[in-house]
Amino acid sequence: MTKTDVKIVFSDIDGTVLTSQHVVTSQTKDAVKKLVAKDIPFVLVSARMPEAIYPITEDMGIKMPIICYSGAYVLDKEGRELASTYMAAVPVRKLLAEIGEKFPAVTVNFYSAHHWYVTDKQDARVRREEEITSAQAEQADFDNLLAQGTLPHKILLMAEPADCAAAEKYFQQHYPQFQVARSSDILLEIMDGAVSKAAGIEVMLKDYGLDKSEALSFGDNYNDLAMLEYTGMSVAMGNAPDDVKAVAKALTLSNNDSGIAAFLTGQKII
Repeated sequence: MTKTDVKIVFSDIDGTVLTSQHVVTSQTKDAVKKLVAKDIPFVLVSARMPEAIYPITEDMGIKMPIICYSGAYVLDKEGRELASTYMAAVPVRKLLAEIGEKFPAVTVNFYSAHHWYVTDKQDARVRREEEITSAQAEQADFDNLLAQGTLPHKILLMAEPADCAAAEKYFQQHYPQFQVARSSDILLEIMDGAVSKAAGIEVMLKDYGLDKSEALSFGDNYNDLAMLEYTGMSVAMGNAPDDVKAVAKALTLSNNDSGIAAFLTGQKII
């Protein structure tokens, strides 16, 4: 892929476009603005909900499409829904019951479109996530939500590392219809099995009338592998694990060193 082949750029958020202090560097902001000025869309791809992504786009001063919940919810730059994949009610009910029985110390989060539901807004883990993402949780009873027809795009478990690892192993084994993967040592993401960042990118490419060979992606972790394998050009951040670097077609500096800007500038894409 040459610089002239790049027609659209996709980027993970945490550990990629954001530094370890959860901010976007001025160099990265400037690089993305130059990219957009050349009519090359920049799309954020994350396990986050929309309300945890929009504060980042507003800080960058750019209106952009977003891929939320790792591909389960895809929105164009005007916020219109392009795709939505919910988890089925029956297995979700069973899943929630088993979480309570087998992993009572974890904090359960129920995400549906623009809403983040929890059973206790004062939970320290919930409050920490609110501080990091700027999104606001809503207190609700999960059984009541399901009874009213509200389905989740994602169930997120917040837990101590040992519980998180054990829950990942258990639910991967017992719920093959779901995608179950840790996004950090203390966060376990559970979504419909058809969901992936690559699937979300495919939806966005179709909306723009572009091919995956014209797409460039940036990522830093295992939940980015499908995306990095799918796009024509893929770049692993300097802070990525070696296994992720091995899959990407190119490497750049770390998220703390404005790796996105460094690559776009070095390859003369901007």
